[in-house]
Formats: sequence, C-alpha cells, structure tokens
Amino acid sequence: MWNRHKTYQRQNMCLVFFVFALMLVVMFVRLGYLMIFRADYFGVQAKELHERERKIKAERGKILDRNGKLLAGNRSVSTISVIHSQMQEPEKVISILSKELDMTEETIRKKVEKVSSREKVKSNVDKETSDRIRNYKLAGVTVDEDYKREYQYDSLASKVLGFTGSDNQGIIGLEVTYEKYLKGADGSILTMTTAHGTEIENGAEDRIEPVAGWTLNTSLDLTIMEYADQVANMLLKKKNAKSVEIIVMNPNNGEIYAMAGVPEFNLNDPYTLTDGEENLTEKEKNKRLNAMWRNGCVSDTYEPGSTFKILTAAAALEKGVVKMSDHFSCPGYRMVEDRRIRCHKTTGHGGETFLQGIMNSCNPVFIDVGARVGVKSFFQYLTAFHAMQKTGIDVPGEAKTIMHQEKNVGAVELATISFGQSFQMSPVRLLTCAASIINGGKSITPHFGVSAVSADGNQMKKFVYPGGDSVVSKETSDLVREALGKVVSEGTGKNAGVEGFTVGAKTGTSQKLPRGNGKYIASTIGFAPVEMPQVIALVRIDEPQGLYYGGTVAAPAISILFSNVLPYMTR
Repeated sequence: MWNRHKTYQRQNMCLVFFVFALMLVVMFVRLGYLMIFRADYFGVQAKELHERERKIKAERGKILDRNGKLLAGNRSVSTISVIHSQMQEPEKVISILSKELDMTEETIRKKVEKVSSREKVKSNVDKETSDRIRNYKLAGVTVDEDYKREYQYDSLASKVLGFTGSDNQGIIGLEVTYEKYLKGADGSILTMTTAHGTEIENGAEDRIEPVAGWTLNTSLDLTIMEYADQVANMLLKKKNAKSVEIIVMNPNNGEIYAMAGVPEFNLNDPYTLTDGEENLTEKEKNKRLNAMWRNGCVSDTYEPGSTFKILTAAAALEKGVVKMSDHFSCPGYRMVEDRRIRCHKTTGHGGETFLQGIMNSCNPVFIDVGARVGVKSFFQYLTAFHAMQKTGIDVPGEAKTIMHQEKNVGAVELATISFGQSFQMSPVRLLTCAASIINGGKSITPHFGVSAVSADGNQMKKFVYPGGDSVVSKETSDLVREALGKVVSEGTGKNAGVEGFTVGAKTGTSQKLPRGNGKYIASTIGFAPVEMPQVIALVRIDEPQGLYYGGTVAAPAISILFSNVLPYMTR
C-alpha cells in the first residue's frame, strides 16, 4: 500500500515536471518566434507606443488676378488641443480655456476628461489669443500653428472664387476646381513619449516640413471685377431685380476678366445668409445657402430671347440662304401654321432688308430666315457652334442647354427657336457662342485658370483649353460683327454706345415661364471695338421692375460698363 502511494507520488511529480517542461519549451519557442520572426512588427508597435505625431499644416496656395493682385490668401491661426495623459491641473485648464476661447466650462470639461491621445478643442483661433494660451504654459495643452483662408475683398466674385471649409479644403468655385494645386502637403513632428503618453522633454524629434500649395494665377482683373460689381449692384437696386449677372470676357481666347452675380455673399463669412432670414430649420438653411452660393452665370438656364439672333444670323449667312440686302416684309406678326407670332413692334416694320431686320430685332424676319435654314441644317449649325454642349468652364455646376429634340421640331418650334424662345441655355454658353462668331469664327473655352506656380517658383503648370476649330468663316464673322455694330449706331442697341469707341451689341427680352406671369429677363451682349473685338460682355437682369426691355435697361448697363473698361484696357 505504502509502495503504491510512493509510486503514485512519483508519477504525479513526473507529470508536473513534464507539464512544466512542456510549458517552458512552448514559451521559449513562442519567445523565439516573436524575437526572430515578429521582431519588425513589434519594433514598429513599440515605436508607435513611444511616439506621437503632430501635423504641421501646409499653407494654402494664393489666388491672384491677372496682374498679380491678391484675391485669396491666408492668415496665421492656431488649433488648440488637450492631451489627457499630460494633464496636471485640469480645473485650471478648464477655467483658462473657457475664458480665452469663449466656450462654456461644460464643453471644455468634456474635452479635458475624454481619454484620448489628443482632443481638439477649437480651430481657427486668432494669433493673439493663441499666444496668450501658449504663455500660460499649461501642461497637457498644445497650440499648433494653422492657416485660415482670407479673402481680400469679402463678396467680390464670391461665386467664382468659392471658399474653404474648416479643414481648409475647397467647397465651391475655383477653390474646389483647383484643390489639388492649392492645398499643398501637410508636414509632421514626431515626438518621443513615455508608455503613458507623456512627451519626453528633450526627446528625439523627427520633423517633416510642410509643402505650401501652389499659387493660382487667374485671368480675373480686379479693376474690371470692381466695375462689373458696381454696375450689377446699381441695376439690382435701381430695378429692384431678383438678380443681376455680368460676364466680361476676352472673345479671342476665352479668358474671363470678371463674372458678377449679385447679390453676392461674404466669402469670409459664407454661412451667414444674405437675406437675414433667421429661425430656419437646418434643412431650410442648407437649401438657402446652396441657393446663395449658386453661380447663375454658369448654373442657371433661361430663354435668351433676341440675343440668340446672333446665332440664327450666322447660320443663315454661313449656309448662304440669305444676304444682308435681301428684302422682307413685317406687318407686325407672322402666321406659322395656325399660330400668329407677333413682332415686338405690333404695328410692324414694313419693308426691310435683312440688315435692317437685325438692326430692328424683327421677329418675322428671323422666322423667315430660320425657315430658309431648315430644321436639319439649323441643328447642324447649333452643333458647330457648340451651343448644345457645356462650355467646359473651369468652375463646377455648369448647366447644359435645354433644347427640343430635332425630330420633334416642326415649323412653329423652328420659328420660336429662330428668335430665341422655347429653349434655354446658360449665360456663359450663350456668350461663348457669340464670342466665337464675332472673333473671326474660332471656338474658345471660357476659363479663369491661367497657371499654377509652386511656392519656390521652380515648378509651373500652364493650363491649356480646347479651341481654335472653325465655327463660321471669317466672311460670315465679319458680316455679323458689322451688322451688330449697326445695331448700336442705328438700331435697337443705341443705348449700348460709348463715345470714342465702336461698340457692337444685341439686346434681348424674354418672358419667364409660365407665359403671362408678368416676369421678364432683360439682357444685352456687347463687344468692342467692332473692327477687332478685344472684349465681350453679357448683362442679364432677372425680373426687373418697371421697364423691362433689354434695349432700355440692359443696353445702358453695357454702355456704363464699357465706358470704364475700354479706357482702362486701352490706356
């Protein structure tokens, strides 16, 4: 019995020893595996445990006008953060940050007490405030340098330039289109910390310098922008209009000198509604903001009215179905099938040539000319003029032309298209078509971006745009240009004239849908000089009160605009 007990004890001891030995073997095998095969992985883990990365924000690239004047720049701000593991006097931190940052102690406390490697308290803190916070030397509080976008002229060209969000990323306009050039590349600082996350004083530090964003050189001209803005705001107030859009462009290469769409908004305060409306739901406010930011020159479409007759005349002359000397008769209307379509002069213009029809903006003449061109050829010329497609302008949100399908166009539809009704196009699309017709007949792409240059000046990106293909012959271009000059010197566009300069223009008035609502759009396209155009502009007034004819309210705006722009450009 005793021997059996001893034998049992020896067996148990052997078993324990065997299990212990097996555990040691497993432990050493595991340790060997970790030390040999997983050494790189755990080395990285250890490094990450004892290092903390802090970003160094890159300065966003500037936006300049064509003469190097600053339109959008940056100012130094800071981001204030707290590090829970380094906090020594939390109540003091809460009290000071609440006072300096104008935040409630409750909000600050949540940030301070949150267990995280780094908790952002507030960004875009001005330099004066951040310097004061830095001077308190509060353990666990960091002040990191940052940049805030700053627009030099508040609302000027707000819908073109666009703005950035809290992360300094482009939201709308040129800021978003050229984001990859403007944003730059953030740098970083790697600091050594203890296992508890406390930064080690005088610990090793690795620093990767940020790369500043590229400067965007644009075709915008600050002086012309201010002229356009002044005229637009004058019209908005004088005519109590819903909105006013003005585009000023080089007709030869598509460079846009100015694009105004009033009312504009404050780029340095883009989330405040300009209409002063309060007590809105978040959904309602977002809807209002999107409408406020919308660029009507690019994103809105409308019936162009008689300004479109530039395209009809060019198509007919190019096809050879009409000459300037051809005779027509206007009794004040034209019957097309069962439709009686009126001329703006209800008593009629009587007998007139095609040139006089252009000068008088006579609908019956253009109905006859459109019929001569025919549906198939008319659509072929619309395609040649690029009227059916987007311009490719370098700001987002461009609207496409809304046109009848060719197969659905009969005599009535062709008649209304011929004088600019029953379809819609954007202001920038219409102006670009007109520019291509009067510049000698070459297509262009409207644009703002000219080049992007790196902060050190060693790199440069020159932007190239499609264009140069033939839209109409030079002969047709010359004829249309000369006729539009007559519109100003002798016809319906007299109010667009500028003393000392030759100006060509075409006025337009269109009724908004539904018909009979009493709401109109008055517009005028003007260019100068007639002999060799260097500038072309479009003025569009949405829902002017009182007199609403393009020749009465929009043509004078071209005159005022060009009275300032032409002397400036020729000085």
